[in-house]
Amino acid sequence: MEIRVLAVPNARAGEVIGWEDDPRAGRVLRVKVAAPPSEGKANAALREVLAKHFGVAKSQVILAKGSTSRVKVFTLPDGAGDGS
Repeated sequence: MEIRVLAVPNARAGEVIGWEDDPRAGRVLRVKVAAPPSEGKANAALREVLAKHFGVAKSQVILAKGSTSRVKVFTLPDGAGDGS
């Protein structure tokens, strides 16, 4: 499955805030990470937070689009986070 993520770098801690409607990107999952948005650090931190939130391995969370954008598209295994 694909999810759109709105990244919030340089936060105090990494956490999933929740779903919201973004006027530019549509429905996005807002995620805070403590890492800065440089050298891929925030992207790596996003993978970790998403993997923990959806209960999958980090290797199964793939950044598909938006490596330099605040709005990113990640792919996860089908059924991730639904308890199956």
